[in-house]
Amino acid sequence: MALFSARTWDDWIREYGESHEHPVNRACHTLGIPLIVVSLPLFAATAFWRALWPVPAAMFVVGWVFQLVGHVFERKPPEFLKDWRFLFVGLRWWLAKMKTKPRGAA
Repeated sequence: MALFSARTWDDWIREYGESHEHPVNRACHTLGIPLIVVSLPLFAATAFWRALWPVPAAMFVVGWVFQLVGHVFERKPPEFLKDWRFLFVGLRWWLAKMKTKPRGAA
């Protein structure tokens, strides 16, 4: 059971993967997801170092641009438009992808 539903993480990731099959979309998400994730703690750091704010802001925007461009190639809307919980599934998908990536692969 994951994300307050009867579905497992594998179910969520499988459905997410079905709308992320185009190679360009997958590449865009492979770059965009970590940019967004890293930007979040950097936004928190701006409370202590205000001059830093352009960096996480740019990372966040560029990360989302990558994601949306990928969906143009996929010709499918982002999954989170039908269920907000897919915002969290994307990170799990990325982690699973990085875990299964063969050594030496680009």
